Amino acid sequence: MAQIGIYEKALPKDISWKERFLLAKELGFSFIEMSIDETDERLARLNWSDEMINQIRKDMKETGIRINSICLSGHRRFPFGSSNEAYRIKAKELMVKAIRLAQRLSIKIIQVAGYDVYYEKKTRLSRKLFIEGLEESVKIASEYGIILSIEIMDDPFMNSITKFLEIKRQIDSPYLQVYPDLGNLSAWQENDPERELEKGINWISSIHLKDTYPVTTESSGQFRDVPFGAGCVDFEGLLKKLKQMNYNGSFLIEMWSEKNPDFKKEIVAAKSYLYPKLKEAGYEFA
Repeated sequence: MAQIGIYEKALPKDISWKERFLLAKELGFSFIEMSIDETDERLARLNWSDEMINQIRKDMKETGIRINSICLSGHRRFPFGSSNEAYRIKAKELMVKAIRLAQRLSIKIIQVAGYDVYYEKKTRLSRKLFIEGLEESVKIASEYGIILSIEIMDDPFMNSITKFLEIKRQIDSPYLQVYPDLGNLSAWQENDPERELEKGINWISSIHLKDTYPVTTESSGQFRDVPFGAGCVDFEGLLKKLKQMNYNGSFLIEMWSEKNPDFKKEIVAAKSYLYPKLKEAGYEFA
């Protein structure tokens, strides 16, 4: 039975976690992916009190909806590859806190943004520093039994599973995995998405379902807010390929409708597009 979840940012922003869980349940999802992005508001979650942690655990138990993963994109602001030592120290602090938060909430996967740096110029040193920071993070995560899974990105630094495997060879740990985004994987013209999935199948922890417009010589592409079916992703082919390779991990519908009063309509439209394709590929779900 396929486990299908929804990204937190698809749901209204200013509601309680219990309300969020109940909405996910109403919409037919098994879990939520939490966002800890670069905003002060969401970074503050890394300092949640015991009382808050216990309340969320209670709400998960009562609703039957869990937080399956954390999207830790706060490293865009404080990257491991930064030339600023203070930022690198902060990057490690964020990671350690995220690992401890995941452990306290029984979350299995932290999605790591595949950026060496985001707002700075990329250099050989930024790559080296990123790998060093990631290696130390994997060691800490392994102590807590938490998987760090690198997302395939909207950025040339980590825009293919091939590039993930280059780093995987340097950090050979079962606690370092890959989190392909079918949209990001498909947007880059140099990628053969099916071949990329073949290369990485043994290290895939989860799959993001999202459409994108491609990067071309005339366009920088579009990596979010692309209506399903309007972009370049061959969902039918890629889902069938995953099923053929016996991928039985979770799927996460990634959307950003948190400010849309018609968010339910958007989510239902996404399900109406994706679920028949999952079923055609051979996946069963509730």
